[in-house]
Amino acid sequence: MWFKGSLLVAKWTVGNSSLSGVASGVFKPELTGSLTFMNVSLRYNGTYTVEMNHIGEEKVSATFYLFVYDIIMNVSLHTDPGDAVEGQVSFTLYYSTMQGEAKEVRWFFNGLQLRNGSHYSISGKNLTINQPSRNHTGRYTVLLTNPFSSETQHWNITVLYGPDMPVLKVSPTKAVFVSGESLFLSCQAEGEPPPSATWFFNGESIATSSTGTVSLTNVKTSQSGVYTCVMINTRTKAKLQRNVTIIVYESPSGEPLCSVQAVNGSAALQFLCLWPGGAPEAQVSFPGLSVNASGYGNYSMTINDIQSLNGREIICKAEHPLIQTQCSVIPRGPVDFLPVILISMSQDEQTLVVIHCSAKATPQALVHWIKDGNHLQTGPKYQISTNTTQLFIYDFNVTTDLDTYTCTAINPLGNETVDTTLLGPQISNSSVFRSNNRTEVTLTWDVPLTSVITGFDIQMKGPELSSPSQPKLSIASDFRTIQSKPASARATTVSGLDPECTYYIRIIPKAGRTAGEQSEQHRIGPAAGLSGAAIAGMAAGIPCALLVLLIVLAFIYCGRRDRVPRYPVPRAVEKCCSLLFSLP
Repeated sequence: MWFKGSLLVAKWTVGNSSLSGVASGVFKPELTGSLTFMNVSLRYNGTYTVEMNHIGEEKVSATFYLFVYDIIMNVSLHTDPGDAVEGQVSFTLYYSTMQGEAKEVRWFFNGLQLRNGSHYSISGKNLTINQPSRNHTGRYTVLLTNPFSSETQHWNITVLYGPDMPVLKVSPTKAVFVSGESLFLSCQAEGEPPPSATWFFNGESIATSSTGTVSLTNVKTSQSGVYTCVMINTRTKAKLQRNVTIIVYESPSGEPLCSVQAVNGSAALQFLCLWPGGAPEAQVSFPGLSVNASGYGNYSMTINDIQSLNGREIICKAEHPLIQTQCSVIPRGPVDFLPVILISMSQDEQTLVVIHCSAKATPQALVHWIKDGNHLQTGPKYQISTNTTQLFIYDFNVTTDLDTYTCTAINPLGNETVDTTLLGPQISNSSVFRSNNRTEVTLTWDVPLTSVITGFDIQMKGPELSSPSQPKLSIASDFRTIQSKPASARATTVSGLDPECTYYIRIIPKAGRTAGEQSEQHRIGPAAGLSGAAIAGMAAGIPCALLVLLIVLAFIYCGRRDRVPRYPVPRAVEKCCSLLFSLP
């Protein structure tokens, strides 16, 4: 096992050709237990420990420190502060590299190696000149080396002293700048030699050009404040400075936001106007509520006489030196709303029913829940959501919990009551549609909005369903469940029907383990009453019916002949009557 510090980096069994638990592309384990580093980077610096365990023997380990160096490249030198001034406490020259770290650093002044002493202090990447003077003006060199590379960089230092009074200018000349604009600061002074300028803001130096100017682009409000120009001259051994104040304004973010909430036990309304940010902060007010009152950024006003405010638009006027705008809010009492029923089942088959009553109201209405005239409270059976808009009914029992639940939404401007009668599992209507090849049907159904349902069983009576790989089985005489669907389902497809057979399909809604009222039974198969036996019966019955009709007519005619005078009768009719009466 190999560790970097306390982190396990590789683990394997010596001699095992199948290696696991090793970061691919980083470490390469050897069958002897050695560890080869690949693609080594600087982050591999650190202490490494190898532990070897042999079953039944004492564990042994070894530790070493790995040093990783990179090729030194792009060495640059910097000064702090920007210029050396005679008489200041110290002046520091330091280096930085784009790549690589030095194992050894040597500093030189005009070709002579420097060492720690009263005039120079060498620490880390820094060379500090203690109490610099003009004698320290010259060429400084840093030599960086490590086992694989070396780099040299030079820096010429001139110790400055003595300026006149600086002259400051701001361009363009404006009393106030807007966030996002740009400006220039310049600082000039007479001196011999010409003094250099350094600008400071809030005590921190900022980038300054060689001519003593500062460019501020896309300024922000955080850049408002006092800017100081410090001039240094090498002859006077003195430092002079002057200040200029820059003011930057910024509009608040986005648009003002208006809202209203109930306070004082829902007896009063508190109107809020929020327009954060900006410099300076925006002034906000509700002129429709008070002529003189106002605030800044986040302002609120409480009103006790609220009945006249129902449905009235309340405007917040927001003013900033750069922009003026407004927002509004309309307080309203609760209005009509339709409860929403949600049903779910836990893994232990306990049913949870959630009634959601959310009325449109401003401010948001507080909902009270009532059952059988009693106010419901959070407990083992019932839980009410934090915002009171949801009632959770746990371990719902269709036998005892089907009832009417009343939710009353109340805010300071009114109330609204809605009753929700929970119904048992039932189907309101269902339909069936058969495919063109008559081997598949689509069954659709609807349920009442307040019916408590956790799922559906699709049941069928008739021959077993078949598939291309499974032949048709025997005909079932009783209904059997062929599909189970979740409570959200409102349609399903049944395949594998025999076009020549008759099937009956129905839907059984369920609430937990309780089955509800079944849907109507849908018959699927050849048209009822048109079977071969029926058609044969109709063919045989038509001649018999005609014969009976003819006998009745003959009786009527012959009876009349006995009661009325006889008229000449065609011989054909007489023969017909004789024939009919001679029939057995």
